[in-house]
Amino acid sequence: MEITADIVKKLRDATNAGMMDCKKALVEAKGDFAKAEKILKEMGLAAVAKRAGRATNNGRAFTLIQDNKAVILEMACETDFVARNKDFIALGGELCQDIISHGYTEIVPELEAKVLNLITMIKENMSLKRFKLFTIDELSMMSEYVHGEGSLAVLVTLKSDKAEALKLPAVQEFAFDCAMHVAAFSPLYLSQDQVDAAYVEEQTEIFTNQTLALGKPAKVVPNIVQGKLAKHFSEICFLQQPFVKDDSQSVEKVLANLSKEVGAKLTISDYTYYRVGSEE
Repeated sequence: MEITADIVKKLRDATNAGMMDCKKALVEAKGDFAKAEKILKEMGLAAVAKRAGRATNNGRAFTLIQDNKAVILEMACETDFVARNKDFIALGGELCQDIISHGYTEIVPELEAKVLNLITMIKENMSLKRFKLFTIDELSMMSEYVHGEGSLAVLVTLKSDKAEALKLPAVQEFAFDCAMHVAAFSPLYLSQDQVDAAYVEEQTEIFTNQTLALGKPAKVVPNIVQGKLAKHFSEICFLQQPFVKDDSQSVEKVLANLSKEVGAKLTISDYTYYRVGSEE
């Protein structure tokens, strides 16, 4: 059977494989379209098998908020070139949609199969690295922020004692600003009361020894140490950090002022951020 340019193009459109690979597969399949598709898939899997051990330190982070669900997800790949590939980006969005639609809470074969399908076309090692699914109740809202080309993604949960307050533009803007804040400052904890007690004890000892080494009187050491701890918490705790849009106030102070302004008790209950290539 003659291998025409039209059938090669048809196979390429169906598989996204390269023109030369399509022609090679059709020749091997003696023009049988279905067999050529299978050959291309096997070629892709063989190529990936050779690269399976290669590091996937690049990738892209995604978020999707839909109705009362939200998901944050990281796709990993070998190169930043593939991280910018339109099919790779489309797959990340599709996986987010699948997770919300089916309520997946862990990586399942159905999701992995879609990743494998793209691997056979792009011929680069990649994976669905991690994701987290959230349910949003009627007294909560979630805000998302994805930095640049997906190097960092954030979800922030804001709660209110009055559901109608969550619809106010000022509240929605603040929620988005909080997501942007997390992306900018990467807090380690939500608030200082969540800091591990052993860590606080260790820092207290360090600050005490530093203060004593400066020759300060013993009676003033505790106050100095408490001041150092407060400053440290303002660096690592979300609510105690200076707000990204007004560093003269902490996040919790801006939140308190906004609560008074809208006549509702607002709280930030949670945040999640994925930085590509890390476990943060």
